[in-house]
Amino acid sequence: MLHFSRWKTILIWLTVLAGILYAAPNLVPASTLASLPNWLPKQQLTLGLDLQGGSHILLQIDRQDLANERLESARDEVRTSLRDAQIGYTGLAGTAKSIQVRIRDQGQIEAAKSALERLTQPISTGMFMSGSVTEMEMAEPEPGLLRFTLTEAGIDYRIAAALTQSIEVVSRRVNELGTTEPIIQRQGSDRIMVQVPGLQDPQRLKDILGQTAKLTFQMVDQSIPVEEAISGRPPAGSTVLYSTDEPRVPHLIENRIIVSGENLVDAQATFDQRTNEPVVSFRFDSRGATRFGQATQANVGRLFAIILDNEVISAPQIREPILGGTGQISGSFTVESANDLAVLLRAGALPADLTIVEERTVGPSLGSDSIEAGQFAAIIAGILVVGFMLFAYGRLGLIANIALLANVALIIAILSVLGATLTLPGIAGIVLTMGMAVDSNVIIFERVREENRQGRSIVQSMDSGFRQALATVVDANVTTLIAAVILFFLGSGPIKGFAVTLAIGIVTTVFTAFTLTRWLVAFWLRRQRPKTMPSGVMRLVPDDTRVPFMAFRKYAFTLSVLLSIASAVLFFTVGMNYGIDFRGGSSIEVQAKGQQADIGTIRERLTGLELGEVQVQEFGSTRDVLIRIGTQGGGDVAEQSAVEKVRSALETDYEFRRIEVVGPTVSSELAFNGTMGVLASLLAMLVYIWIRFEWQFGLGAIISTFHDVILMVGFYVVAGIEFNLTSIAAILTIVGYSINDTVVVYDRVRENLRRYKRMSIAELLDLSMNQTLARTVLTGVTTLFALAALSIWGGEVIQSFTMAMIFGILAGTYSSIFVAGPLLILFKLRPGALSQEEATVAKEPLGTSVSGGPVRPPAPG
Repeated sequence: MLHFSRWKTILIWLTVLAGILYAAPNLVPASTLASLPNWLPKQQLTLGLDLQGGSHILLQIDRQDLANERLESARDEVRTSLRDAQIGYTGLAGTAKSIQVRIRDQGQIEAAKSALERLTQPISTGMFMSGSVTEMEMAEPEPGLLRFTLTEAGIDYRIAAALTQSIEVVSRRVNELGTTEPIIQRQGSDRIMVQVPGLQDPQRLKDILGQTAKLTFQMVDQSIPVEEAISGRPPAGSTVLYSTDEPRVPHLIENRIIVSGENLVDAQATFDQRTNEPVVSFRFDSRGATRFGQATQANVGRLFAIILDNEVISAPQIREPILGGTGQISGSFTVESANDLAVLLRAGALPADLTIVEERTVGPSLGSDSIEAGQFAAIIAGILVVGFMLFAYGRLGLIANIALLANVALIIAILSVLGATLTLPGIAGIVLTMGMAVDSNVIIFERVREENRQGRSIVQSMDSGFRQALATVVDANVTTLIAAVILFFLGSGPIKGFAVTLAIGIVTTVFTAFTLTRWLVAFWLRRQRPKTMPSGVMRLVPDDTRVPFMAFRKYAFTLSVLLSIASAVLFFTVGMNYGIDFRGGSSIEVQAKGQQADIGTIRERLTGLELGEVQVQEFGSTRDVLIRIGTQGGGDVAEQSAVEKVRSALETDYEFRRIEVVGPTVSSELAFNGTMGVLASLLAMLVYIWIRFEWQFGLGAIISTFHDVILMVGFYVVAGIEFNLTSIAAILTIVGYSINDTVVVYDRVRENLRRYKRMSIAELLDLSMNQTLARTVLTGVTTLFALAALSIWGGEVIQSFTMAMIFGILAGTYSSIFVAGPLLILFKLRPGALSQEEATVAKEPLGTSVSGGPVRPPAPG
């Protein structure tokens, strides 16, 4: 295990060097990178929205709206087709998914079916779907009554087409804002995810995305006064629309569209040369110019209206024919609003309304604060972990620290090369990896010390220690990797970043532990030729401990059962403090522009807005305030309206640093995915441990881990900490950590079952737990050091996350000893329960080890 050929040595150090080279650009300012040679890596980590500010918006196409639009157009087709065929009809009406018409003359029914046949003909779906689809199906429930029903496949086709077109329009609109590296992509079958990092004005983005931007030019109906049309009934073919002015002015508009925004080829924000007011200059294509010229030539002296999304922007008089295909849109514009309108017109109209179902906005000031807090916490955590390893292992600790630094460099390098986004939970993942990465080295070093105490030389102890620890380290890390993978597939947003960081950290940890650390140990042995095993300043856990853990199993079982029942009772009676991720609503973090926030004044301003349940509390410093608004009754649109009311009431005195809005649709999905994530990870780990060990081990590990999950639920209830998406990440990480800890203990139990065939199971469990006690304590302490640094200096955003993690680490360590172990007694585990292959190994004489060295079993304790 300690011999390395030259090519292996070269590969190991080339890997470490590549990690350092690709991680280094993150320590250099972007301006300096440009001056470096082109052959050097220059790619830096992409910072998430929570670190640099920006907006994450999830847009959804309303399925029913598209269905209604298609039914409306189908109704017009039925009306036109029957009139053209001179077929009498009556009762043309529609429902949620169908329209029907009654043919008056029974002799014309077949002719009517032929005239309307094109409604039911298959259409080619092109790039949107494979093959063809029939949008509508015709039925005749009674003679002469024709019913056309919109099919699910037809609606899916319409949504797919609208979604593809909407992505193009949204991309053009966002790119027109001049933002850097926006992410616009399809999510699911009817949603679009928009992420714009570094955006200084998130509200402007929402305004631009929230408009359909359907532009039309229509004539004003001047046949009767508009007041008469409002009080009575508008003339046939005309509709009353209102202007965007305050107060809103009514206009009677002819329904006939002269020309629409589809004929625009350009739109720019300019200034009127006469009044110097901001206007929008536009230019039509040849078809639009011709139609617009003919209409203005035939209607000189009349008013025509420029309409955007059923609102009249302006209604000027046609003084002379406009034949050049160009014109101006004037109104009460500011420079910014004129520019935004030009952006909308250039990008084109959306084919359907898009509803904001989820919004997560972080102001740039909060992002910079999060970066500083995360960096400082990571540095402190690194110092604590490195110092503790030197304290506990001396020279071996120095080797472990070198491997740890290489590990962190490899994580950052891989994240940079993959173009992954580093989020605040991602920083937490790196810091947590620093705490857990030493676990592999601790397992190895403790095994080396154990082998040395049995009389082997240092070289033999090192070689045997690495060999014996290999399976344990792999099993322990694979179980944590399972949690990370499931977290990635079922998580969303920043949680995916945490999962990616954790998974990469697990892989690099195994690499550094069994390549770099082993090479450094071999190099040290060849150069120094030590005669004694290096030691640290002091041992936290004495050698050859004989703690009678199993003597306390009945008390521990009783305590665990009582705590589990109490947690369940609290969960069903008191309930959790669910965040908006799971119950919907809005969470807004504001910071006073003055020296101190006035909680009373904020409550007073918000009380009159009729927003339902509103919570206002101090958050962090005296300037910061967290506002929570309960779910609004009007659905996703009402959620956005509530945020706008709060912004209008507070924006003069407060800076909006973070806004999260989760609609009822998304919140139910997040709750389901979070629950499935925990259950799926437990099931996957059960299967893995069952395969690697025996059914008693698998079941014991899952029960003890489920015990930890229940206790964490109780902790959330008692502490009143908000339970949100990061809480699911915390629970899944603790699931991985707890299984990791349990697997290490179980691996030693399995090994001792082979060695001590005649020892009672209780004594064997005590022996195994004492043998792994030093590893359990050292790993727990280093991980707690890293988490404590995050909790104290990582900022308010992840404080609840790390507090839950600290409790979970303590609960997981307890359960690995006092729950997972005694469960093997309860399941009546015996050496005969091993597989046939392991049973053969178990026949070795008492007092011999697997590696062939002598074993001195301690007295029962």
